[in-house]
Amino acid sequence: MKSASTPRLLALALAAGAASLAHAQSAPSVTLYGLLDAYVEYRTHNNAAGDSRTALNSGGMNTSRWGMRGSEDLGGGLKAIFQLEGELSLDTGAGGSSLFGRQANVGLEGGFGRVIAGRSYSTSYDFILPFDPMGYAPVYSWATSAGATGARKDGMVTGVSNLVKYRGKVGGFSFGASYGFGEQAGSFSDGHTVNLGASYAAGPLAVVATVEQINGVSDATTGARDKTRTAHIGASYAFGDTVKLFGVLRDYSKEFGAGGDDNDSRTWWIGANWLPMPGLTLTAAYYAQDIRSSNVAPTVDDPSLIVLRARYALSKRTDVYATLGYADGKDGVVGLSRDDVTFGSDQTGVAVGIQHRF
Repeated sequence: MKSASTPRLLALALAAGAASLAHAQSAPSVTLYGLLDAYVEYRTHNNAAGDSRTALNSGGMNTSRWGMRGSEDLGGGLKAIFQLEGELSLDTGAGGSSLFGRQANVGLEGGFGRVIAGRSYSTSYDFILPFDPMGYAPVYSWATSAGATGARKDGMVTGVSNLVKYRGKVGGFSFGASYGFGEQAGSFSDGHTVNLGASYAAGPLAVVATVEQINGVSDATTGARDKTRTAHIGASYAFGDTVKLFGVLRDYSKEFGAGGDDNDSRTWWIGANWLPMPGLTLTAAYYAQDIRSSNVAPTVDDPSLIVLRARYALSKRTDVYATLGYADGKDGVVGLSRDDVTFGSDQTGVAVGIQHRF
């Protein structure tokens, strides 16, 4: 005789299984975020006549941006993740050249680390950022590219499309790798980007190293292609919560498929952050580039940049800041910004701004 309780037990088991599945596949969490940074700046040598300029600009400490990030708990410690992020020009309201040109990726995260696919920052960018005292400031940092103006920026690759990127951590040791597909018919390695990075933190000391290689696209006739290699080593040391010192060396080489001398240089920077009182951070940084060889006559000759900045936190989300910078190109054209065209062998800038994060 079949027990009357069997259907009830079966229903309870199915309900428990459904509850367990619902718990494992929870509703996704989505966050809207942004960073809004505007500043007024006076800058010398802004045209061929040597005139100065005063302007309201976007992104003095960091590039203005907005985005969405989210995750879904898949159970067993595994999460699905995504991020979409675009640049904003706060002075005009315009967006970047692409809707989500900074980040557009999806992936998985768990005990093994994090792996994403799409567009994102390079592994070098991720690992070197904590070792720049100016935090990759768009105008007053040469950490991503030195020389600032002309053909000899000699920097790291920053954003990469068609990217697969991994990052993991074991204790104080972090490691990462990324690969950007060149997507060229007939050659897997044409146009690709390969990037490796590692860092180690123990108490007040942290060290970092990265290497990257970027292949150009092969010439249809000769098969020759350009090849760029970049490597970084760096360290930081914190004296309690008040002083932190930074130092990084970059070795850069670009080999030209058409022949001739390589573009070869070394860039280095040192700096310090000091917190003399709650909310106030004072920063001093010095960036210098040693151009060792050039395929063509360089537009800059061993340029350098010195920067001083005061940053005061009005709250956890809002800062005001003032920055003073001086770039010296010696016998060549140089600028404070890594992007803006300038015309003189030196340039001075003074900026006052506000940044809000949400």
